[in-house]
Amino acid sequence: MSVKFHLPGLRYNYPLNMLLLSLLEKYPENFREGVEIASFFGEFPLSLWNGGRYSRGDQCDPNFVKGVIKNINSHGIPVRYTYTNPTITEKDLDDPYCNFCMQAADNGMNEVLVVSPILEKYIREKYPSFKVNSSTCKEIRDVEGLNKELEKDYALVVLDYNLNNKFELLEQIEDKGRCEILINACCTPNCQRRGAHYKAMAEMQRIELANRKLPPNKQIPVPPSWECPCEGMNNIYNIQNFPTFVSPQAIWEKYVPMGFQHFKIEGRTSNIFQILDTYCFYLFKPEKKDEMRFLLLTNLENNKIIQVNKPKKYL
Repeated sequence: MSVKFHLPGLRYNYPLNMLLLSLLEKYPENFREGVEIASFFGEFPLSLWNGGRYSRGDQCDPNFVKGVIKNINSHGIPVRYTYTNPTITEKDLDDPYCNFCMQAADNGMNEVLVVSPILEKYIREKYPSFKVNSSTCKEIRDVEGLNKELEKDYALVVLDYNLNNKFELLEQIEDKGRCEILINACCTPNCQRRGAHYKAMAEMQRIELANRKLPPNKQIPVPPSWECPCEGMNNIYNIQNFPTFVSPQAIWEKYVPMGFQHFKIEGRTSNIFQILDTYCFYLFKPEKKDEMRFLLLTNLENNKIIQVNKPKKYL
């Protein structure tokens, strides 16, 4: 039995992800049954085509991009770009940085998540070696629409999180093996502003990229973060009461026996300790969780990813 997990982060979570991968290779007996890392997904900030999350800051160095792709692929694991910006125009297709990132990963191993038909057509024609996946950002919430999506040439279709735990509907999906379940969605269930939120983040990203070409006195103010009561508040512990939450028990006892095998953990821009605890919750055997958390934290400190200061001396 193979239970495939798609894990977040090509930039900020990259050191943690590579440590996790090394533990899977060294201590497979400490992981839950059949756990396999099926991809690492995200973007190399700051990418115009990126969607779903907004990362401030400069673009990654080309050598860093090539090195990350090479290291991940050397373990037989795909890089999956989240190119799900819903505001893409024909002009945006010429973006040099996004095309560079595609070219750097154009080796037949890697994947891309899409929303925009404009971008999807461009990628299929210019970069045919990439597997193309349909994003949860499309918000397809009916079984008929999902089955039609699965008839298209997508390697995987990521389901809308609102379908989680609606097993009567999930049973009606005709090709469960090509579906991916978002198991730890932090959005409020049935959020009515989810699509607008994606567009707002895309516009913030677009302004930030434009400002990189402008002198400081002519830069456009980036709007404040989207006002969401859940922004940065939800974590693996307080989302467990959501009807959209998928527990490890449900994965192994319900979803896998039904025929689902792909599971997505979100958290590209999460605090490192939040995503670490999420990994421990889903991937490790319960009796090994604390030991493996300790190993991850110790290795993060030893590799200077996190810094642990000595206690202050008080008089």
